[in-house]
Amino acid sequence: MKKQMQITGCEPREKKKKQYIPIYRVQLVRDGSAKTDSKVIDYPGKAAEILRNYIGETDREVFVVAMLDTKSKVIGINTVSVGSINASIVHPREVLKPAILSNAVGIIIGHNHPSGEPTPSREDKEVTNRIDQACQIIGIQLLDHIVLGENGYYSMKDQGDI
Repeated sequence: MKKQMQITGCEPREKKKKQYIPIYRVQLVRDGSAKTDSKVIDYPGKAAEILRNYIGETDREVFVVAMLDTKSKVIGINTVSVGSINASIVHPREVLKPAILSNAVGIIIGHNHPSGEPTPSREDKEVTNRIDQACQIIGIQLLDHIVLGENGYYSMKDQGDI
């Protein structure tokens, strides 16, 4: 009796159902505008003024990012997170996403303290450090973190926290 050779891997293939991979278009969409006397931020007080006008009087923490061009002109502001009365969840990815899409050279981040006291918490300083590390990797400069209080602001850059 003759033995038949069996070759593996040459069996007829089963027709598989085609699968589709989504194709995305990434786009930055203008959602409105905010009034200001000047778009150029040349000192922390100006940044605080612009951010305060944007955030307004709210009863919860609002964390925002202002994207700047090479001449320190604000090219856009984005709300990163709206939290509770004393906290908001912030991740560097969400801060840098609008900055990357708007081709920003630098950013100023900021948030309000509904309690009225602008002194940053330990958590505020930790999130600032994480965002600064991410900015260094991406190549976007973190220029300041402004904490807004009822009657004033705290500039982490001016106080040496950045």
